[in-house]
Amino acid sequence: MKIPQDILTDLWTFAGGDPSALDAVTLTGKEPILPSSFRVGAAAQVTIAAAGLAAAEVWKARSGEGQAVSVDMMHAAVECRSERYLRVDDKPPPPAWDAIAGVYNTGDGRFVRLHTNFPHHRDNICKVLSCKPERDDVQRALMQWNGEAFETAAYAGGGVVSMMRSHDEWMATPQAQALERLPLFTIEKIGEAAPRPWPKGDRPLSGLRVLDLSRVIAGPVAGRTWTAHGADVMLISSPNLPSIPWLVIDTGRGKLSSFADLKTETGRDTLRALLAEADIFSQGYRPHAIAALGFSPQDAARISPGIVYVSLSAYGHAGPWAERRGFDSLVQTSTGFNHAEGQAAGIAGPKELPMQILDHATGYLMAFGAMMARLRQAREGGSWHVQVSLAQTGRWLRDLGQLGEGLAASDIGADAILPFIQQSPSGFGALQSVRHAAVMSATPACWDRPAVPLGSQQPLWPANK
Repeated sequence: MKIPQDILTDLWTFAGGDPSALDAVTLTGKEPILPSSFRVGAAAQVTIAAAGLAAAEVWKARSGEGQAVSVDMMHAAVECRSERYLRVDDKPPPPAWDAIAGVYNTGDGRFVRLHTNFPHHRDNICKVLSCKPERDDVQRALMQWNGEAFETAAYAGGGVVSMMRSHDEWMATPQAQALERLPLFTIEKIGEAAPRPWPKGDRPLSGLRVLDLSRVIAGPVAGRTWTAHGADVMLISSPNLPSIPWLVIDTGRGKLSSFADLKTETGRDTLRALLAEADIFSQGYRPHAIAALGFSPQDAARISPGIVYVSLSAYGHAGPWAERRGFDSLVQTSTGFNHAEGQAAGIAGPKELPMQILDHATGYLMAFGAMMARLRQAREGGSWHVQVSLAQTGRWLRDLGQLGEGLAASDIGADAILPFIQQSPSGFGALQSVRHAAVMSATPACWDRPAVPLGSQQPLWPANK
C-alpha cells in the first residue's frame, strides 16, 4: 500500500509535473483519519497537495521564486467536509437532505438511493412512482419495482437515483468497462493559440479569470481553490435554477457572482463576452446540453483561443452513462463504495463514506488539472481541455486500497477542528469556515472576497491591476 507521498508522486508525474518540484512538499498526519475502510484521508490530502503544488509551480513560472507546500491530513479531511463545519452567525447547517432523499428497498430485494434535493428531481421521481412525496408512500411504490428497472425508468423520467451495486456488479456494467479505458483525468490540446503571458500580480493566479458554471460541491470546490490562490472567479448561475444555499455560501468564498440565463440569447451573449476574456472555463453540464447552448470545448476555443476548458461529469465522458446526471452519494452507491463499506461494517445495507470525498477530491483534481494545463499553455500555446468525473475519482480511491481497521477510527471531534477554522464577514452574516489546507510558504492561500448571494454583481470582469 503506497504512502501519501508516493500517491502524490504518481499523480504529479501523470500530469507532467517536474519531479524536482515534489521536494517542496511536506505531508503530515497518518491514517485512518476518519472511520472508513477506504483511504479517504489520503485522498483528501493528496488531491489538495497536488493543487497546492500546481499553484506553487505557477508562481515559480511567474516570479522565479520557489516555495514550500505542506498539507496536514486531518486539516485536509476537515476541508473535505467543509460544508458541515460552516456556521453563519453561529448557526449550524440546516438538514442536508430533502425529506424523501435516501435509501429504499425495491420489490426484488435491492437497495436504491434517491437524490431529491432539487424540487424538479423530487417531482420527477414522484411522477415515475405515481406517489406523494412522503417516505412511506415512496417505499410502498418502490416495492412494485425491480431495482434496476426503476433506476433506468427514473433517469428516463428526469430523476436522479442509483441502485446499490457491489464492486463486482459495477465492474460488469458497460459503463465501468468504458471507464477502464480512461485515466484518472485527461488533459488534451484542442486547438491552436499563441502562448498567453502571465499577468502581473502577487499571488499564483492573480489576474487570471475563471468562469465557474457549476453547482453543488465538486465544481464549486474547484472554483474556491482557484480563488484561494488569487484568481478572479466569477460564478455564473441562472435566476431560474434551484440552488442549495448552504453550499453556495461555503463554496462561494472569494468568488464574484453574476446571473446569465443561458436559455436566452441575452444570457448567451453575456457569457460569450465574459468567455472572450477568460483564462479558464469550468462547467458541469452534460456534453450535449452545453454544446446545444453554444459553449462546447471547441466553441470556447474559438471564442477565446488559449482557453483552459474544464469538464466535470458524474460517470465519465465515455460509455452509455456519459450523459447521466449524478451526485457523489449516487456514484458511491452505483460503483460499490456503499456496499463495500457496509460489508466492512458488518451490515447488510449501504453505508456511506464519512464525507463527500468523490465530490471534494474531484474538485481539487479539477483545480490541479486546470493549473497544469495553464502551465502548458504558457509554454506551448494552444487551447486545452481537462476532463474529470466522480466515477473516475472513485476508481482511483478504490485502487489506493482499503484499511483493515479503518472503521474503528474515531470521528474528528469538535475541539480538533478549531485550529482549522477562520472567522470572516460575508453577504450572509458572520462566517466560521474552514481555512484552505494547503499551506504555502510564499503565497499563503486566502479568500480576498466575501461569499455573496447569487447574482450579486454585474457580469463584468474587474480590471487587471
